[in-house]
Amino acid sequence: MEPSEISPTRLADSSNNSGNRQPGQMTVPGSIWSSALLLCAVSILSAPGNFARANPVFPLPQATAAERNNAREVAARFAPIFYQALGDKPRSDYITNFDFDGDWRGDNNWEHTDDTSFPLLAYIYYAVSETRTHFFIHYAVFHPRDYKGGERKGLILSEIIREGTKRGARHDPTGLRAEAGVAHENGMEGVLVVVAKKGKDPDRVVFVEAFHHDDFAPYVTAESSPKGFGLFNSDEQRVLLYVEPKGHGIEAYSGDEKQTAKKEFLIYKFAGKAEDPDKHTDGSVGYELLPIQTTLWPRAKIRTEDKGATYATSHDYAQLSLSVVQANGRVAVKKVKVGKIGQTFTGDSGGLNMARPPWAWFDKRRRSDPLGLWFFDPARIIKRDSQLDESFSTTYSHLPFWATN
Repeated sequence: MEPSEISPTRLADSSNNSGNRQPGQMTVPGSIWSSALLLCAVSILSAPGNFARANPVFPLPQATAAERNNAREVAARFAPIFYQALGDKPRSDYITNFDFDGDWRGDNNWEHTDDTSFPLLAYIYYAVSETRTHFFIHYAVFHPRDYKGGERKGLILSEIIREGTKRGARHDPTGLRAEAGVAHENGMEGVLVVVAKKGKDPDRVVFVEAFHHDDFAPYVTAESSPKGFGLFNSDEQRVLLYVEPKGHGIEAYSGDEKQTAKKEFLIYKFAGKAEDPDKHTDGSVGYELLPIQTTLWPRAKIRTEDKGATYATSHDYAQLSLSVVQANGRVAVKKVKVGKIGQTFTGDSGGLNMARPPWAWFDKRRRSDPLGLWFFDPARIIKRDSQLDESFSTTYSHLPFWATN
């Protein structure tokens, strides 16, 4: 947590109707994928050595309905296979959606996990962005409980740590102590899958970055393994991922003894429908994809003082800049005001408000990075972390969904 950046504002959604087929999706007023194009006046350099001069205003491309459908197709085609290890409370290790219990309250998910009247159907959240050379697919994995240390002992120890953090906060300028809770309500980890294009079409997975307890771990294919990078395996371009029991950190699946010894697994594979793990005895569970755009994101922009909010704290992301191709083929820098949005899910069991959505994840080794950079500008992150040359484009083909409303 970053106390100096957190607003006390509480965020919530008054709706508690999750729906059946696509739980938790919202219709956003003034559709964020409106066909109306944003106009942006930009200045570019006309030639090397010349002064910048004003150019005519050109529209910045936004995703069309066909491109939105294509984004889901891309996410489905490369949807990873998750090897979910099971702890001593298997139901607490099931992957599901935030509103599995029919509401968007974050502070009742811990207790509802044990209620078998709420099936923990298999869902994975996703978002897709695209540059001239690659697709960037974020997959976010939600669990109602993070029960490191055990469900009972972990909660008690988390309460002790929480109180100690309050008393010793002035001696912890890094903010890392606040992240040390053992068990907490809600948990979200994830992975970024980078797919190289062949022409305009997606071709093959070339980079993976997995989020594991405030640490982004980079992976590459066996054919290119620079120092400091792990290797990922895939099955027909579906990356194999390991999800640890209890804490649910994600890393590349290797199948070695450290990952598999004395463990049972559920294997989650994309099926286009959300299956119930309690009704499967063969260890394989099919999952469905949910767009972040219509579920987690719009609720992050709702502010309220009501108890039972989805988000407990907010962060002011101010303004972000992206390089985007204009309709005329030229490149413009688009400045997008994001402003103050939710950064932690409400949770009052164990560590207080510990879980974060993808735009609030951070790497503890790079605390100087702006919060959310990994989600908002994945091309920039991958190019930097992998030390790639100019053939790797960081210019987006159209504005990502979060930049259009």
